[in-house]
Amino acid sequence: MNDVLQYKGYYGSAMFSAEDHVLHGKLLYIRALVSYEAETASGIEKAFHEAVDDYLDLCKTEGIKPEQPFKGSFNVRVGRDLHRQIAFEAARRGVSLNSLIVAALEKETHHAA
Repeated sequence: MNDVLQYKGYYGSAMFSAEDHVLHGKLLYIRALVSYEAETASGIEKAFHEAVDDYLDLCKTEGIKPEQPFKGSFNVRVGRDLHRQIAFEAARRGVSLNSLIVAALEKETHHAA
């Protein structure tokens, strides 16, 4: 993901608008809408950093806890039959449903916890 910016644990997009001839982006993986724009590649990175800093400052001023990307939990709809199958498999192995799913995701992404 070369087009994703990172700063202080936040991630942002960097896109080009041919219509406006400007680079623009927004913070990713949080619900708050925080956007930024610039005319150059170095400018978009600077604008992204400023947007993150402004967001964190606003949260501090307002006494709001800033949203964090990737809380570590998400909902997945798997359907009744698959839900039953994986619940039975977890029970057969003597592990929790969550542990079974985490192990499968780690295997699929080649990532060890």
